[in-house]
Amino acid sequence: MRLTGRAAIVTGAAGGLGSEICRRFAAEGASVCLVDRVDTSVTMSCLQGVDPAQQFIGARADVSDSVDVAALVERAMAAFGRIDLLVNVAGISSHGSSDDVTEAVWDEVLKINLKSVFLCCKAVLPHMRERRYGRIVNIGSVLGKNGGNPRPWIDKGEQTRAGSLAYGASKAGVHAVTMYLAKENASDGITVNCVAPGPIATHMTRNFSQTLRNLLPVGRMGTPEDVADAVAYLAGEQAGFVTGEVLDVNGGLWGD
Repeated sequence: MRLTGRAAIVTGAAGGLGSEICRRFAAEGASVCLVDRVDTSVTMSCLQGVDPAQQFIGARADVSDSVDVAALVERAMAAFGRIDLLVNVAGISSHGSSDDVTEAVWDEVLKINLKSVFLCCKAVLPHMRERRYGRIVNIGSVLGKNGGNPRPWIDKGEQTRAGSLAYGASKAGVHAVTMYLAKENASDGITVNCVAPGPIATHMTRNFSQTLRNLLPVGRMGTPEDVADAVAYLAGEQAGFVTGEVLDVNGGLWGD
């Protein structure tokens, strides 16, 4: 019950990670605005609150569009009267070697994965500063740190099958935005952190090769619950002295 009385916005709420984070927040007492480009009613129907005061609302929005972002924040404020928590989960993947990445793919991945984080943070921060309280948790990736999982010096085909330059660049940008905003807003009682997952078993990684799975020291893919545990910690009161952190949740694949 670390989040009782808190109001949260979670983007990418219809996806594997986003829906699990919404469930965790609901179980810990938060009211949640579920945001996605697609319908979030299935996720919402699975939420079980523990407090009669909790509310769960959906907002269909393109979080890479500033007009949509402003509208969803207005909707959340109208419903909750406050925004305490923001979790930026929305994202898309890309695959292929650097030769395969087109300009159109590059632009789309950075728009959805990085621009959306900037826009959503920018929209909620004034409300958090007014109350002198806020927790922002962004979802980064080990691919923003390690140069990608493929080992083309062993098997050039890995780079073609699983390379992800645009995705990795977008997530490295998310890490940088996290650290900048953490310093800018610390004196206003706002923490800004990031969770950087390794390979997580969702629909986005259903084609993750066994060769690359074998690189995971713990011997398994991560789960959405593993990520939700980390996000819930950073969103709670107990993490008030943690800001600017990029927390690795990757089964030992990469550490820094």
